[in-house]
Amino acid sequence: MNIKLVKNFNKIYDAYVIPKFEGEVNVYDGLNDEEKMILEKLIEKKEFTGKIKTSINCEMMHKGKLVTIIYIGLGKREKLKPYDIIESFYKELKNLDGEILIETHGLEISQVVEAVHYAKYDFDKYKTDKKDKKEVNFEILVDEDTNDIFEGTVLAESVMLTRDLVNEPANVIYPESLANEVKTLGEKYNFEVEIFNEEKITELKMEAFLSVARAAEKRPKFIVMRYLGDPANPTEINGLVGKGLTYDTGGLSLKPSAGMSNMKTDMGGAATVIGTMCAISRMKVKKNIVTVVAACENSIGGNAYRPGDIIGTMAGKTIEVDNTDAEGRLTLIDAVHYIINHENVKEVIDVATLTGAVLVALGMTTTGVLANNDKMYKNLEKASETVGERVWRLPNFPEYKELYKSKIADLKNTGGRFGGSITAGMFIEEFVGETPWMHLDIAGTSSTDAPYGYYTYGGTGQIVRTLYNYYLKK
Repeated sequence: MNIKLVKNFNKIYDAYVIPKFEGEVNVYDGLNDEEKMILEKLIEKKEFTGKIKTSINCEMMHKGKLVTIIYIGLGKREKLKPYDIIESFYKELKNLDGEILIETHGLEISQVVEAVHYAKYDFDKYKTDKKDKKEVNFEILVDEDTNDIFEGTVLAESVMLTRDLVNEPANVIYPESLANEVKTLGEKYNFEVEIFNEEKITELKMEAFLSVARAAEKRPKFIVMRYLGDPANPTEINGLVGKGLTYDTGGLSLKPSAGMSNMKTDMGGAATVIGTMCAISRMKVKKNIVTVVAACENSIGGNAYRPGDIIGTMAGKTIEVDNTDAEGRLTLIDAVHYIINHENVKEVIDVATLTGAVLVALGMTTTGVLANNDKMYKNLEKASETVGERVWRLPNFPEYKELYKSKIADLKNTGGRFGGSITAGMFIEEFVGETPWMHLDIAGTSSTDAPYGYYTYGGTGQIVRTLYNYYLKK
């Protein structure tokens, strides 16, 4: 697939993709009178007015070649959202091949470029009988010079990288291979990467993280990424933490088979923050950002941590293990404590496929958020609205703390059946102190069993674009 911007053209394409706003539907100027009449009749018959999420498709002979002309409805010009552009173009572009011309009529080129990339995304590397992929070349007609093709490409590639990481099976992506992948990305996109092995993790007294990792054959890695895009303000550092459970059996609190089959996706938080770091560094965003991932597997064996165990933490607090399948929060509390106290971040966001309870509350399309800082959440909400990735703030009232108090330790790692996504997030909050913090539970949004919007089966890459915009405009 190739994409390029053009100011004019002098060839006949296989397809012409043309956006139309509601009330501004006029026939393509490149047609002769007979061709215009055919298209006008089709518009009249289909009652196409440019309404959002509508389109018409017309095949005709044009200068001796069979071409397809596609009108995409974008609704009222003044109500257009960036994600409307992506979704509308994606729907029509995904089935096209050959030479394609896309007209833009003043649209943001970045979103059109993103749509092109997503339209041709397909995680098929493990299929031996692959579909024949026909060559496709997209030319985007623009009025003036622009570099938006770069931003659109970077964002799309960062989202697709996140999808790929989530889609990879656990025998391919495990703590060491994930760490190696991050090293490669750091070298490619110019951010610093440091990997802590088990000896260093032990030295740092990350007992909660190590307890989860204890029974696994694949040993844990602690991944640190540093991007210093604002060297003039070296103490202004933003922190990102991603849950890195490359596979989760549930431990001795074993998941049922049906609940275990897709647990390769439990590192969706890690994939999200890795994709975000790639986008930020490639776009040279003027912010200092440190990102950490505590990568491990939650496995079973004679050395596994057990329900009823009392374990320590890097922060010094003690935890009663109520359920070994509430493992993600145990890795995150050591990661959060580390990034605040050793990397000196001024704020921290953790991203995790943390609870099934968030799906019960918000379904598959909305990310649940807890925050101890109103300004942070408002900035996140604005960023999410820009890209059309829905977030919803959950309460973190002090009454919920009673649910995860332990009779024999400082805390226990579950809060019971009710308010599960809230108590899981607030458990992490116990380890952030006064640092501004947000928790994003992406258990429902990081992957999907059925395509929707411009998401295919598997990893969605949701929240990468939200976080990118959050830091870009912060």
